Formats: sequence, structure tokens, C-alpha cells
Amino acid sequence: MKRILSLTALLAVLAGCSSVPVTPDGASPGAPDAPINIAEQPLRVPALGALPETPARSLAGKFQQTSWASLPGWQNDGLDHVWKAFINNCKGLMRPVSGSLVQQARATPRVWQPVCAAAAQSGLNPDSAPSASVRQFLQTHLQPWRLLDAAGKPARNTVTGYYEPLVHASRSRQGDYQWPLYAVPDDLLTIDLGAVYPDLAGKRVRGKVVGKRVVPYDTRAEIAASPDRQPRAIVWVNDPVEAFFLQIQGSGRAQLTDGSTIRLAYADHNGRPYMSIGQWLAKKGELKLAQASMQNIKTWAKNNPSRVQEMLNANPAMVFFSEEAVIDPELGPKGAYGIPLIGQRAVAVDTQFVPLGAPLYLSTRQPASSTPLQRLVFAQDTGAAIKGAARTDYYWGFGDEAGALAGRMKQQGEVWVLWPKQAGAPSAR
Repeated sequence: MKRILSLTALLAVLAGCSSVPVTPDGASPGAPDAPINIAEQPLRVPALGALPETPARSLAGKFQQTSWASLPGWQNDGLDHVWKAFINNCKGLMRPVSGSLVQQARATPRVWQPVCAAAAQSGLNPDSAPSASVRQFLQTHLQPWRLLDAAGKPARNTVTGYYEPLVHASRSRQGDYQWPLYAVPDDLLTIDLGAVYPDLAGKRVRGKVVGKRVVPYDTRAEIAASPDRQPRAIVWVNDPVEAFFLQIQGSGRAQLTDGSTIRLAYADHNGRPYMSIGQWLAKKGELKLAQASMQNIKTWAKNNPSRVQEMLNANPAMVFFSEEAVIDPELGPKGAYGIPLIGQRAVAVDTQFVPLGAPLYLSTRQPASSTPLQRLVFAQDTGAAIKGAARTDYYWGFGDEAGALAGRMKQQGEVWVLWPKQAGAPSAR
């Protein structure tokens, strides 16, 4: 999923407080390394010698070994959905390394092979494993390590939230359903600069061929103004601001007019930088910056239908999607790690400090509250605004309630990495 922004950051952007590129590192948010059907495939753990070894990647943070008893609130975590998430995470750890994950710090498969093998042989049902059995397994096989900052002090940082939104859509353009969400254009080129210049590993540019030259791909305005240049629309949405927001989140579900629901998963983008429509409205004198909330922007759009496309065109960036079936309602979109996220059990992290695929223990507080939020989560996603030691973006799940929680989430938090015993401090490849 790798959101372009967390929901908290998005609200700031809508208000014109910041402007960020769609993918500053050129990576492909939400694009899995090696597609796997989590819902259908069992966990298969290869023999230790069959696992590839890739070059080591240094981590910017440090780690301090600690005990399970030192984790605040550990015994109060009911561990709901943890075993399902743990098995799915092992499937990601045990798959071959390829694609974009090579560009990021990833947990070492060889380190995890004995633990994942034990999980596969445990006989625990992913959907109904008793919490006591899950807790015993984790404490038997894993060692907590407190994440420190570069100065060697316990890292504390901002915890924001995100979720999977729902839009109402039609397969055809009709009535109120006038706002397209597009599939990837056939002529969109993605050029991996790292394949030519190793110093630019992870950097990509997007464009199209005109004559014998590669030029930047069309902006949102150019796509809207050129029917012959428009990609195939997967669906048409009944609210332009909701369609815009789904693009910022990177993925979402669409409820169709026949009552069925599909997932719109991030597939690619046009390579243009993100620009704030809230800031555009403020510059035009339509709204004050302090009033440029999502709801007020939606109200403005309803009151100014003839100018909605003009507003949207202020943002040249365009995200393209692929359609996926919603097989298991508990599973969200795939994160940057290529594993479907589970609500309140997944976070986005900065891979300079935490390797993708690592289970973590997060200690923070509920949105706009002093009530503790202390849970085992998995580092399965990344985000453009998620930078620094212990900086996390908490995935709340799907739907309006999750969205309301995500929108209010901005707390301080600490992180412990849960690493295989006998493997030493957390490391990455």
C-alpha cells in the first residue's frame, strides 16, 4: 500500500501545510515483490541452505536487549489476529527476494527460517489460535530489543494512522458516477535508474516515448482534457473528493452498484509531484487555510460542480490502480512488503531503522487520548512521511470507524523489535 501520506499528514496537506512528491524515492507503493495468495497458500519453509543470502544493509538505529517483562502492557494484549498475521508474515519472509524489496532493508530470511519452521509445525490454527499458546510461542522463540536512536537513547517518535477507505462506484459512467479511477496506461514507462547507475538504487522515473525521446508522462489535467489519452477506467466514483482521497491513501475498496465490493490496489503513478488542492482553494480565495478540511472541500465541490475538475487539476499527480477480489474481509491491501495488512496489527516504518517483515511491539496512546495503546504489530509497510527511529504509521483497518480513528491519530510512541533468539541484534539484508 505504501501510502503517499498518512491520514494525519493528508489532512495537513489538504490544508496547504505541505507539499510532497508522490513517491520521493521513486519506489512503487503497494507493489508486491512476489505476488502470493495469502488466503489460499499454506506456509512452506524451505531448507536453510535453499534460502538466498543477499548483501547486508546497515540500519541507522541501535538496539538494546531487554525482556518480555519490560514491555509495557504486554500481558494485556489479547493477541487477536496475531497468529494469522505471524503466519502471513512468515510467508513473506520465506519467499525469494526480488524487485523493490531488494532496495529496502528487509529482515534476513535465514535468521527467521527456524522460527517460521516451528510456526508451520505448531499445529495452531491461524484463525483460532488460543492467545496463551501464541504468547508462549512468541516468548519461547523471540527476543525483544528496544529500538534506540542514532545517539543510543530510547527512540520516541510520532505515531500517525491510516486506513483503507471505501468509495461508491459504478462499472460504467452514469448519473452521479462521473469520477474515474484508472488502470495503468499501456504507454507508461517506468525506468529503474539503479539498473544503470548503482548509486541511484531505488530511484525510478516515469514517462512515455514521443518519437525517439522519453518525456514526462501526462499530468492529471492533460489526461482529463484528452479523451483519446485516457487509460481504461476500472470504476467511476460518485464523489470526486473521495476518489482523490483514495488515490492519496494508495488503495481502497469500491462498493459497486450491484452490491459487490472490489479492491482498488495501487499499481503505478504518472511520476508527477503531489500538489495540495487545499492550498489551491486558499490561493483562489475560496477557503481559508484553516477551513480547508476534507469535509469543507467536499462541500465546496458540491457547491461548485463546474469547477471541480479545475480544482483537481491543481494536483498534477495521478495514481493508477489494479482490481483485486476481496477474498478475506479481515485482510486489507498489500503493504510495501507485499503482504496483506491486518487492521491494528500492521504498521509502516522507516526501513533505515527497522527491517521490513520484523514483528514489533508498539507502545503509544489511543487517538486524542491518554489511554495506552500497546500491541504487537508487524513492519509491513512504508510511507513518504514515515522517517526516523520509532516513526510509525498505524494501520487501523477498513471502513469509516477506522478512518475516524486514523484521522485523529497523532501520538508519541516507542518500539521494540522482536527478533529470533540466538540470532543476535536485529539485522537486515
